[in-house]
Amino acid sequence: MADLSVKIGGLELKNPVMTASGTCGYGLELQDFMDISQLGGIIVKGTTLHPRGGNPYPRMAETPMGMLNTVGLQNKGVDYFVRHIYPEIEDIGTNIIVNVAGFSIEEYVRVAEIIGTLDKIPAIELNISCPNVKLGGMEFGKTAKGAYEVIRAVREAYKKTLIVKLSPNVTDITEIARAAEDAGADSVSLINTLLGMAVDIEKRRPVLSTVTGGLSGPAVKPVALRMVWQVAQAVRIPIIGLGGIADWRDAVEFLMAGASAVQIGTATFIKPTTSINIVTNIHRFLEDKGISSVYDIIGCLYAVSYTHLTLPTIA
Repeated sequence: MADLSVKIGGLELKNPVMTASGTCGYGLELQDFMDISQLGGIIVKGTTLHPRGGNPYPRMAETPMGMLNTVGLQNKGVDYFVRHIYPEIEDIGTNIIVNVAGFSIEEYVRVAEIIGTLDKIPAIELNISCPNVKLGGMEFGKTAKGAYEVIRAVREAYKKTLIVKLSPNVTDITEIARAAEDAGADSVSLINTLLGMAVDIEKRRPVLSTVTGGLSGPAVKPVALRMVWQVAQAVRIPIIGLGGIADWRDAVEFLMAGASAVQIGTATFIKPTTSINIVTNIHRFLEDKGISSVYDIIGCLYAVSYTHLTLPTIA
């Protein structure tokens, strides 16, 4: 039987498939559809130091092959999470990872410290890439220096597995990834949403209340795949790939491009069982090919030399 288990820093996953933050609440929302304990992990929605109501409506819009959102990190704050949410999810039976957001280095550190006290939370995903807030979020993730400073501060305060979520809205994502590695990150996850917008031509105004929002879904997959491939050649720490994954074939592409694990996001809105179906079909694919471990396909594109290629700078 093919072995699907992977390791991300000190985090052991039974398989390389997780849900993406902001697309499944706290995981409990999916229990009526599937056995969520069979996933490699669940990354719960972004959690901040203080409660946030999020951005004004409208804050979601459907686009061809995707969707725009500008939810704005709506959540009830870390104290509420500790008191009310954590007791309900601590025994789910798989890795529960908290997406940590902030608006200053001090806020990131404080939330990480609080989450670090919870025995059943083995890792955090540091969100330095949210495009839907005016302060913090993506502002830290746009430069190598900004990323390094916040990651280093959290690393000194948080001793468990530290995953850093990267923004695609940068000139060179490999530079940010290397800064994350240098600052002590155990893994990087990429990509977060691409900045986009939509216009209501009847009202002659933007569809979203904040004008711009984050684009996700199948439309972003080629960009996400390219960035995962680039980062895989730039860092030594494990990569978690996400962005437009809709089925098992998409997931296998990310693994072959260098991701050690994947996250399923927007596809969950369309079909809540997408993530567990991907687990089943990755296993079937490995069995059909006579492959004993998922590690045998992770980064297998490296068997081909790409040193002669010069990738254009994205302005």
